[in-house]
Amino acid sequence: MSTANSRTQYQRSNQRRVAFATIIGTTIEWYDFFIYATAAGLIFADLFFKPAGAEIGLLLSFASVGISFLFRPLGAFLAGHYGDKVGRRAILVITLIMMGSATTLIGVLPTYATAGVLAPILLLTLRILQGISAGGEWGGAVLMAVEHAPKDRRGRAGAYPQLGVPLGMLLASGTMALMTGVISPGEQFVEWGWRVPFLLSFVLIVVGYLIRRTVDESPIFEEIATKKAQTKVPIVELFRKHWLLVILAALVFAGNNAAGYMTTGGFIQAYTTDPDGPIGFERTPVLIAVSFAAVMWFIFTLLSGYLADKIGRKRTYQVGFVALILVLFPLFWMVNTASLGMLYLAFALFAVGLGLTYGPQAALYSEMFPASVRFSGVSISYALGAIIGGAFAPMIATALVQATGGTTAVSVYLVAMALIGLVAVSVLRDRSGIDLSFTNQAEQEVGATIFDKRPPSTDPMASPHD
Repeated sequence: MSTANSRTQYQRSNQRRVAFATIIGTTIEWYDFFIYATAAGLIFADLFFKPAGAEIGLLLSFASVGISFLFRPLGAFLAGHYGDKVGRRAILVITLIMMGSATTLIGVLPTYATAGVLAPILLLTLRILQGISAGGEWGGAVLMAVEHAPKDRRGRAGAYPQLGVPLGMLLASGTMALMTGVISPGEQFVEWGWRVPFLLSFVLIVVGYLIRRTVDESPIFEEIATKKAQTKVPIVELFRKHWLLVILAALVFAGNNAAGYMTTGGFIQAYTTDPDGPIGFERTPVLIAVSFAAVMWFIFTLLSGYLADKIGRKRTYQVGFVALILVLFPLFWMVNTASLGMLYLAFALFAVGLGLTYGPQAALYSEMFPASVRFSGVSISYALGAIIGGAFAPMIATALVQATGGTTAVSVYLVAMALIGLVAVSVLRDRSGIDLSFTNQAEQEVGATIFDKRPPSTDPMASPHD
């Protein structure tokens, strides 16, 4: 066998390992994250915030979901700084261990009934550690996937780590459904059953660690390291030259994230299972329905990666945001029928726009920023978008329902966020296929938005999809 063929086979094998490692790693990370959000919507108000009363306790529980987002930028700054200086792979291992450790410790926390005010303080501390970890995880995972991929397959390669989110939600909701409906129903779930999904994270950490240690470092970073061209302070360079891209990228994600956190942040779970609310479902059927939503989200996220390679990142996003806007009012109309079948239909329709505006994100972000500050750029944009969009979306939605007595205001809020995302992505250039290597750093520095005044035909980064 020729050396060229051996090299090609090795590259393909390594790309498969990278894809598998990023999917498994992000699935574990987001399982940890969603277990918390699900528990916050179902029982944490009673276990940790009970003295505040039912309504305020639920708001505080959702606020504890949101507070971790405020620390995502810290994780993104740290991971971006060291990811651009020492490499992508090491950061992925560190963030995985940090997230899993925090999740496992939540599983052994005392509740307010046994430890008083110390219990919510410890809970919030561990939630902050989850936020720092999540802020650093995503950027490393997507760069490992995209920077290893051929330029004509970056859309689908970048969709692989994105698949970890619906898979993490599926695993989290499925585990919770198993605990509430089979292993520890009723009072047993409140007493000890809720702890089991958190404790399972320890096993997942070991699996994820072993898998992530097997992948090669990103070839783009290896090129930068070989040339000793690491930026001394990547974050300063990022905001000095690319602050507008950071803002636009954050707004693109915010449009998706606000809607996504209706299910991943626990709002719909809490709204539909409230015994004093208009729906009154049992916990287990709703958790199974959320698992179905995760499957649908997975399918359309995967599809969007292929679409992004065929029609471009930008057009895929635009189609997705339009689909999302069209379903946001019908979503709650169907939920409010109190029909389990309509809840499934609502989740299926919701997943179309949600997947199409999430799958292309890794490729879009990676092609926006120059190689020397790319980890910082994608991580910080993602973290800021999560704060603007998803951080307090469940709490805002809960407050709107409590203030208005209905869900119309929630739909208006989500449509507004989706419109912001649509406008933001529409002013970006689609740079599908741009050379991501450090060699072409100069070309990567310009032409990322339609505000660039050069004619598209002379712009080396203008895409035929633009």
